[in-house]
Amino acid sequence: MEPAFNGYDELSGKIALVTGGTKGAGKAIAKRLQAAGATVIITARNKPEHDDPHLHFIAADLIQPAEIDKVVREVLGKYGRLDILVNNLGGAETPGGGFAALTAEDWELSLRTNLLAPVGLDSRFLPQMIERGSGVIIHIASIQGKLPLHDSTLPYAAAKAGLINYSKGLSKEVAPKGVRVLTVSPGWIMTESSQRMMERISKSSNITIEEATQSVMHALGGIPMGRPAQPEDVAELVGFLVSPRASYLTGTEFIIDGGTIPTV
Repeated sequence: MEPAFNGYDELSGKIALVTGGTKGAGKAIAKRLQAAGATVIITARNKPEHDDPHLHFIAADLIQPAEIDKVVREVLGKYGRLDILVNNLGGAETPGGGFAALTAEDWELSLRTNLLAPVGLDSRFLPQMIERGSGVIIHIASIQGKLPLHDSTLPYAAAKAGLINYSKGLSKEVAPKGVRVLTVSPGWIMTESSQRMMERISKSSNITIEEATQSVMHALGGIPMGRPAQPEDVAELVGFLVSPRASYLTGTEFIIDGGTIPTV
């Protein structure tokens, strides 16, 4: 599915970095910013399956501070500045089973991946944004920051809640200096890995993929829109938020979950 944006070059001349930019929402965000005219850099631990000559790829494991430094050096060394930072990297790789199944290493991995990596990149790229008096930072969080699943992804949810809080605090500090900071909190996104999960559930439970999808939505408490998000849905929101059209928006969390969260 290609981005719906038919574009004008509203991001022409801008340099953008998207972490976790080779798959899922990160890949869609990178394409969306590229379609709007930005020069886009992506990072991930592994190279994308298909090289895109229009995207500059940097291999990096951002849970390591030295790898964060490497990315910053390469971006600033090659392009001289960064205008847009999309902290999309995230993941929940801890075991299910609640608090008793979790080790100190599980907690540390989740915190480094989902909170400390964005903090590290922000702190290194912010000085040059502040010096120029412009820049946009997007933190991709999750509705689990408000709706934690204690039996499966407690460290992930706690880290994303921390990211949301940190993002708000950072925005208050740097907005007067010309830098906008925003949070995007998606619900369930139908990525390639989610599609593979639906196939596994379908096979193991002897049900259709559609029934498997409905069962997951039911476990989430329902999605009033009747479907998971597509990566392009999230990318379109990010594309707007980093654009000049959103120049008065900062310090806000934008939830994109098809209505999943049941409260105000």
